[in-house]
Amino acid sequence: MKKLEDKNWCHTQYWDKERSIGDIAKELDTYPNKVRRALKSHGIKLRDKGSAQAVALKKGRSSHPTKDKGHSEESKLKISESVAQNWENLSYEELEARRETAREQWRNMSEEDKIKLRESAVPGIKRASTEGSKLEKYIQNQLTKSGYVIEYHKKGIVPNANLEVDIYLPELGTAIEIDGPSHFLPIWGQEALNKTIKSDNEKNGLLRYHGIMVIRVSQKRKTLSQKSMRDTWSAIEKEIKDISIKMPAKNKRFKEIEV
Repeated sequence: MKKLEDKNWCHTQYWDKERSIGDIAKELDTYPNKVRRALKSHGIKLRDKGSAQAVALKKGRSSHPTKDKGHSEESKLKISESVAQNWENLSYEELEARRETAREQWRNMSEEDKIKLRESAVPGIKRASTEGSKLEKYIQNQLTKSGYVIEYHKKGIVPNANLEVDIYLPELGTAIEIDGPSHFLPIWGQEALNKTIKSDNEKNGLLRYHGIMVIRVSQKRKTLSQKSMRDTWSAIEKEIKDISIKMPAKNKRFKEIEV
């Protein structure tokens, strides 16, 4: 392992030749973590996730993560389910190892990169708040496909009240609210968040007072996998099927589904 003790060799292999840690480890017949520790001990900065992916694409070590590979919808569904199943089957130790890798990547990022990452996240959350979330549109499409009559962004359900419901099912007297991250995080500032929370609570009360069933979907993550959206739809579908059989008592007409 004398090569790992040579700072110049390590720098040349990792940065000048743009080799991956895994590739170097394979040549030396050792573990990637040992190579990673050697680089850090020499003060050699590690590539962040974006840079590592760009190099991998350039070198042909991986394919573009968002490029369409011609999979059928059925194939995409199976891939999504398989990925989700793999995560669910990970042991506690394996999950901790992956979390530690993510934390290490964060620690190795420069302050400038961290600031850029935080700033890049905010527009996406704000855009979801103003344009309607992908989850909301997904649920709307699933309801329509399933034959439910829906009214989108419905106003005037409660007399003399200026409120709007994300999705309303008139045949079932049920309102579905999709709450994105801005309902829980101060994206627009703390004062705006306080107003949003107050408004949500008042809306719940008014709708229930007038006999309407309220289903609130709380999307606390900025992004969702296809599997998460399907699971959310399954939970909503179960609720509305139960409602179609028998409407809950007036004091029980509220259900929260957390994503």
